[in-house]
Amino acid sequence: MESKPTFEAIVATYQRAMVIVAHPDDPEFFAGGTVARLTQAGLQVEYVILTAGDKGSDERDLPDQELAATRVVEQKAAAAALGVGQVAFLGYPDGFLMPTYEAQRDTVREIRRFQPDIILTQDPERLYSPWGVSHRDHRMAGLIVLDAVFPAARNHRYFPELLAEGWEPHKVSEIWISRGADADLEVDVTAAWEQRLAALLNHRTQIGDPERFRQRMAERRPAEGPVLETFRRVVFR
Repeated sequence: MESKPTFEAIVATYQRAMVIVAHPDDPEFFAGGTVARLTQAGLQVEYVILTAGDKGSDERDLPDQELAATRVVEQKAAAAALGVGQVAFLGYPDGFLMPTYEAQRDTVREIRRFQPDIILTQDPERLYSPWGVSHRDHRMAGLIVLDAVFPAARNHRYFPELLAEGWEPHKVSEIWISRGADADLEVDVTAAWEQRLAALLNHRTQIGDPERFRQRMAERRPAEGPVLETFRRVVFR
């Protein structure tokens, strides 16, 4: 039986990776250890955050715009902790993300701009998580990314206005769907655990008390064996 390629073997052939997800904090929660390993391997990594994250608080006295602005600051700090370069915020309303013409076009623009080899995103089919129901924006983010990568980003007939802006078609080599069904790539992020945790601690609006959050994360860590982040690879031949 043919053995599966390792993380090291896969990334050795690439230079750029892009993480496209729904909310600020999603990159670190879904794939923070893998992002750390990608940057350590010498890849340039950038984020695209599709929504403003303006629903991410139960504080009634906190205005939506103030929350969204705070989450931008938090996300930039978290990205920097993992060695990530630019973070693009598309600013769609939290909770109502849809695969509209505009969302597809704006995502394609970012793909053509950065020209990533690998894109990491969320599972468009995942309805449930170990902690309840999967957020609909996560599913919509995955759907937007899949449709943006193929065929739109690589086909000049999609979004001709992007050609007018100077963004030529780009072919992505792989999509890594975080926690996807039938995952076929396991990334050992044991050595990146503390770096990922340090990045997550920047998301103060989301984690609450830092010490209690540390405790929760420690309880989720496997008692034995490696810490793994899993992905379903979609490889374009």
